[in-house]
Amino acid sequence: MNMKLRRVLSVSAATAALLPVMVAAAPASQAAPAAEMPKCSDVSNGQYENNALVGRSFGIPDSITLGTHWTTYTTTLTNTSAKELKSLELRADLGSYVYNEGERDLSPYGDLQYWDASQRAWKTLREADGDARGTIPAAKTLKPRESVHVQLRFRVGKDLPLDHAYDAYTGLTGTFADRYQGTDCTSDGSAVGTFSPSKG
Repeated sequence: MNMKLRRVLSVSAATAALLPVMVAAAPASQAAPAAEMPKCSDVSNGQYENNALVGRSFGIPDSITLGTHWTTYTTTLTNTSAKELKSLELRADLGSYVYNEGERDLSPYGDLQYWDASQRAWKTLREADGDARGTIPAAKTLKPRESVHVQLRFRVGKDLPLDHAYDAYTGLTGTFADRYQGTDCTSDGSAVGTFSPSKG
């Protein structure tokens, strides 16, 4: 009898220990995926400000020479808030801002890679449309004061037509789930640098 009672109590204690975790996890599993949520800036009509995820980039030069030479740089995203950031997604990008008709994005003419530390190898980022950008595997949460570091490298081919000036950029963006006045939404922080391509 004693043995049976002890076993029931130990099972109850284990269930009680698990309960808070299961309750805490429930809202996250019921929430819509981050990709389906509206942006916090749209929900708030521009009133929302991201002061949680702050980015820095190191090693992006003011100009690069077209060709096969790689430019390697480092990006850091830091959670500066007191809350854990959830549903974190990292995306790296190489491209240029297009302001006028007839201008082109340099992304299809470039290559972008990230350093996969677990496999000790460079991995290429390329989307189906040919643009040099994509998602980088990473942990889905970022604790307060915690940082994520990603090493990237890029190059732009000699076939890029230099018939107009390019306002080019490359870097890392982190998107996370947040709430604004009771509405689930997404926010982001970026570590991006700009450069100009030239024939050298």
